[in-house]
Amino acid sequence: MDTTGPAPKGLRLIPFRGLRYVPERVGSLAAVTSPPYDVVVRPDGLHHLESADPHNIVRLILPQAATAADRHRQAASTLRRWLAEGVLAPDPEPALYVYEQRRGDLLQRGVIGALALSTPAEGVVLPHEDVMPDIVEDRAALMRATATNLEPLLLTYRGQDGSADSPADTTAARTGTTAVVERTALREPLLSTTTEDGFCHRLWSVTDPAELAEIEGDLADRQALIADGHHRWATYLRLREEHPASAAGPWAYGLVLLVDTARHPLQVRAIHRLLHRMPVADALAALEAVPGSFRVRTLEGTLPEAVEALSDAANAGTEAGEGAGFGAGAGFPANNAFLLAGDGRFHLIDRPDAALLARTVPADRPAEWRALDATVLHSTLLDHIWKIPDAPEHISYIHDTEAAVEQAERHGSTAVLLHPVREEVVRELARQAVTMPRKSTSFGPKPATGLVLRSLADG
Repeated sequence: MDTTGPAPKGLRLIPFRGLRYVPERVGSLAAVTSPPYDVVVRPDGLHHLESADPHNIVRLILPQAATAADRHRQAASTLRRWLAEGVLAPDPEPALYVYEQRRGDLLQRGVIGALALSTPAEGVVLPHEDVMPDIVEDRAALMRATATNLEPLLLTYRGQDGSADSPADTTAARTGTTAVVERTALREPLLSTTTEDGFCHRLWSVTDPAELAEIEGDLADRQALIADGHHRWATYLRLREEHPASAAGPWAYGLVLLVDTARHPLQVRAIHRLLHRMPVADALAALEAVPGSFRVRTLEGTLPEAVEALSDAANAGTEAGEGAGFGAGAGFPANNAFLLAGDGRFHLIDRPDAALLARTVPADRPAEWRALDATVLHSTLLDHIWKIPDAPEHISYIHDTEAAVEQAERHGSTAVLLHPVREEVVRELARQAVTMPRKSTSFGPKPATGLVLRSLADG
């Protein structure tokens, strides 16, 4: 039975009483924040965050215990203790929160709130990647145990005609969400902190009824793209189904950060693969065993130079007979290219054989999907040539390039580095309701975890 009410026409973002760290009870706000759970490089990054402050948010988003059930119970117990001790406390009234991230010339602003949930079929919030069921189940169990949205998803939308090059003071004549965001950023923030990655984070609350109404009216006909957080969005939807008696209650909403990319374009990076049980020598040998499958070149130089060579290869037009692939042109890849690392050198593989792609890439999907690097990586390389199951014991997904290479070299495994997909490609596929292979993109900058949480027990 459908308990979600009429299908929404646009985005509905409502205020909530944010749970926030009490500055006097922690070493510093920077020391208790964390990257999103799936960006934390484990175990090194996890241990670093745990040692930064005994109240670091990583103890909630990535609790450590012998079993999954114990981890979730531990997170819930830790959260209850921090609330009882006054380490975390709810704000006095519901609010939307303007959030700013700045580092050098990079500036991103958006608004954090509780967003009404909708399925992909409703066309309001568009996913662009598939999800892994085991991760959704883990996140759902953690959210059930804590009854809290621990970190916001990153969603993008296209606002008014505003340009990211326009100065902030030109918003005085505008209305809508972005205008409220820019006006609010001129006020004194609730908090300001600089994390060790060099980003300055500032947060403001918006409680004025007129400004809340301005945001509500502006978003009512808008559509959003999930930039980061597909597994958490799938988790929100699963938990909403488990609470059918509360169609308008807290489980019908999820914590998100909405960014207007007409004003603040996001950066798009690739997510790399770490093949735990395959040394680089074995990966190269398997490629040699399929003559003509890919061109393979060993590169001299540093990691930045190798990544630049990967970029050049991915963006280069291919010559006839040298692996033109699918869907070249129209903004889609002309040449599938990958960089292998882990043996102290870098190996560029590109120019896949067209006949090999035709045999190994599923034919029942659009040509644009078949042309994606992630599609070719999983269908042709992982499934057909390397025969590696897409399971956690075989493959890890790592956002940071240097971390992927370092871990591969440390453990004698293979890092597969990818070139990022352009945002317009992602958005166009999402509009066609075509989901990319999971972990295909990494949009950023991502919101820091720990600045504001949302309790599902607060109504």
